[in-house]
Amino acid sequence: MPFFSTKVPETFEGGMRLDKYIASIPQDDFGGFSMNRSKLKSGVTEILLNGKKTKISAKVKAGDIIDFQWEENIPEDIEPENLPLDIIYEDENVCVLNKKQGMVTHPAAGNWTGTLVNALLYHWGREAIHQGSVELSDAEALAKRRPGIIHRLDKDTSGVIITAKNRTSEEFLHEEFLHHNRIIKEYIAICCGHPKKLEGKIETQIIRDPRDRKRFKAATDTKEGKKAVTIYKCFATYGPFSLMRIRIKTGRTHQIRVHMKYLGCPVMGDPIYGNFLKGSPFQSASLMLHAYLLKIRLPNQKERSVFKAPVPLRFKKVLKTLHEKYSRFKNEN
Repeated sequence: MPFFSTKVPETFEGGMRLDKYIASIPQDDFGGFSMNRSKLKSGVTEILLNGKKTKISAKVKAGDIIDFQWEENIPEDIEPENLPLDIIYEDENVCVLNKKQGMVTHPAAGNWTGTLVNALLYHWGREAIHQGSVELSDAEALAKRRPGIIHRLDKDTSGVIITAKNRTSEEFLHEEFLHHNRIIKEYIAICCGHPKKLEGKIETQIIRDPRDRKRFKAATDTKEGKKAVTIYKCFATYGPFSLMRIRIKTGRTHQIRVHMKYLGCPVMGDPIYGNFLKGSPFQSASLMLHAYLLKIRLPNQKERSVFKAPVPLRFKKVLKTLHEKYSRFKNEN
């Protein structure tokens, strides 16, 4: 996914819309890619002005820092696809699934097919979603790409995900997720290293990594970015590895992966934030992060329901090796 960063010259007089300013940047500055307002409106995935999310209609001034990502070759339609789904629960309002590792939640750059949305369109008997119009607002264009998607899991994170089958249910579930005290999201992870404290709370801002704008990092000395809260418990260690149970109180991009890195215990198999131990038997491991449990109130129900996704085979294989190679310390607290 292309990423671009620029600073507005100090001589700029100001008053121009952000999209017009970006469209005025010489083509050579984009590596030969031609950018115009239509491409920006239909293809932008994130745009930051001085490190904060903004709309393409915002006004720019001298000295502003502009960062944005955009998608190329956006297809005209998102097609239904007959893909296997592991359904945990389904009724007339919701569908709860155990998302397999490697499946992208919704169409995006590099993954326009084979996503959970494609599979759900087929499963629900829906027609293709037309993406061609550039008259939509930013929010409308993004919403069309992910009908029924309430939250997301990273491509290589497996586990419980809930989707909405109608607009009323979608609005209800969005409201539940907006109030994080109403839901419980619990993950399991195998991490490299041991935390200094076996259990605790991580509370930081999550910001773009200034050294690599495609990554995120945890920071406590800034008000920029978004607040993120993670509760963890290390309930077993095997040599230099830890088995963790993690609950998130906020839902930020890469939150668990960033916070485990911040804790000094990156998730095993993480290609972005990982720390592969030299000589480890798990050099080729995929991301060892799994959304194990979701507790949430469904539409038209008073009590919260609990959904669980079984521990995946890749976890069982790694744990088997850990049991064979290392003695286990279990946290009984």
